[in-house]
Amino acid sequence: MKQEIAKVIRMMEEGKIDAEKATELISLLKEKEESGSTAKSTSYLDKTLKIRIKSEENDQVNVNLPIRLFQVLLRAGHGIASSIPEVEKYVKDLDVDLILAAIDQELEGRIVDISTNNGDKIDVYVE
Repeated sequence: MKQEIAKVIRMMEEGKIDAEKATELISLLKEKEESGSTAKSTSYLDKTLKIRIKSEENDQVNVNLPIRLFQVLLRAGHGIASSIPEVEKYVKDLDVDLILAAIDQELEGRIVDISTNNGDKIDVYVE
């Protein structure tokens, strides 16, 4: 967007448009960018965060959560899971802040891929 604004200013400096028209064009560019980022966020929030855990004993956990719900539940759920002895070993290596940062940046695909020495595997991704 900076390039487009620079073009509008250049056009004004060259006398091709007046200050009023330049202001109008810059406002339209900003509105377009804001509406574009809102649309992107909305579609991203409709995606699903998928968590796949497979232990060396062949225990499997498959969780599918809408991104909208996941952001709210992540911290609380991680705290609860960390306090349950049977589950703690599966979530202790999960970096909650890294996952939230990835969601904030609207990353897609694999976010976390953990393989432990004892054969446990944890995958977290957005689709």
